[in-house]
Amino acid sequence: MDKIYLDFAATTPLDRRALDAMRPYFDETFGNPSSVHRFGQQAEAAVDAARETVSTVLNCRPDEVIFTSCGSESDNLALRGTALAMRAKNGANRIVSSKAEHHAVSKTAEQLEKFYGFQVNWLELDENGMVTPAAVEKALSTGTAIVSVMYANNEIGTINPIKEIAEVCHRHGVLFHTDAVQAAAYLFVDVQALGVDLLSLGGHKFYGPKGVGALYVRKGTALIPSQTGGGQEFGLRAGTQNVPYLVGFAEALRLTAQEREARVAHVRPLRDRMIGTILEEIPDSQLTGHPEKRLPQHASFVFKNLDGNLLLTLLDSAGFACSSGSACKTGNPEPSEVMSAIGLSREWGLGSLRVTLGNSTTPAQVDAFLNALPGLVEQTRLLGKK
Repeated sequence: MDKIYLDFAATTPLDRRALDAMRPYFDETFGNPSSVHRFGQQAEAAVDAARETVSTVLNCRPDEVIFTSCGSESDNLALRGTALAMRAKNGANRIVSSKAEHHAVSKTAEQLEKFYGFQVNWLELDENGMVTPAAVEKALSTGTAIVSVMYANNEIGTINPIKEIAEVCHRHGVLFHTDAVQAAAYLFVDVQALGVDLLSLGGHKFYGPKGVGALYVRKGTALIPSQTGGGQEFGLRAGTQNVPYLVGFAEALRLTAQEREARVAHVRPLRDRMIGTILEEIPDSQLTGHPEKRLPQHASFVFKNLDGNLLLTLLDSAGFACSSGSACKTGNPEPSEVMSAIGLSREWGLGSLRVTLGNSTTPAQVDAFLNALPGLVEQTRLLGKK
């Protein structure tokens, strides 16, 4: 059987159209965008065009788009840069976020607390892993520098009410950042409609190249650069711009926005069939994340008394690439922070499975997976008893 890839939330293949747009900038138009000669001017024009494309999708000014190396760097720059800037500006020393965030946010917040003296207020989640506006309002206090809540959760697919959270933050005069790395492939990322001050993107989640991302920074937002050197990216992110990757990123994002409705219409029915079949046919199974307000390509589950990592190994041997939320540390598996944050016990939290679909997923592939999974879950449970 051909291998079946069902881990599109981890990464996506590069869209051929984005690759075609990138090709000339590797060996033909190869200049350094910071050079003043014709070669540099041609490269700079390509960067400017890419920035214009991204700003059109985001509905913002081109000079509010900062290109980075990935979504994680965008998250780091947003959180670290605003926290330090706001403390320098008005003494704000608090950060509000949640343990369900991507580690690019949660680990950055922990580092800022441990080494820089910030205080982190961790938000409570509801049973579906959602951050509510009420929870944010409750967590806000005098001296809050930045609130960071992801647009859609990478592990369980829950979509957070970003617009409403932004409104709460702004009523209190607090900056709001959202990690939209998972969301951008299927959800609208109009920053004016969302009302956010900062928004992170990563190219390889929407069929762009790996190693490139962007951070939207609303004009006038205080931000201290994490990477200093040259004056690239309006002085907010030093380093020679990766011209072909920026071109590919912009083209992939443009295609994503243009084809969004068709892509959603393709994956959502397949996702719904997968969720319904698994919950019906596999004993002691449970959907994680919101049953309705979730990413259209995202199905995530926990199975009671099951080793999620062992299930992934058996799935891989059977030809299916999926992922899990549990992490094995030197033989001591523990549920992920997300599983713990939504209140799952260890006997449930260790048995997590994430299945994410993509543009190339077919009904036949979903059928093959659904035919194989019940037996593999049973086999995993039997092996766990030995």
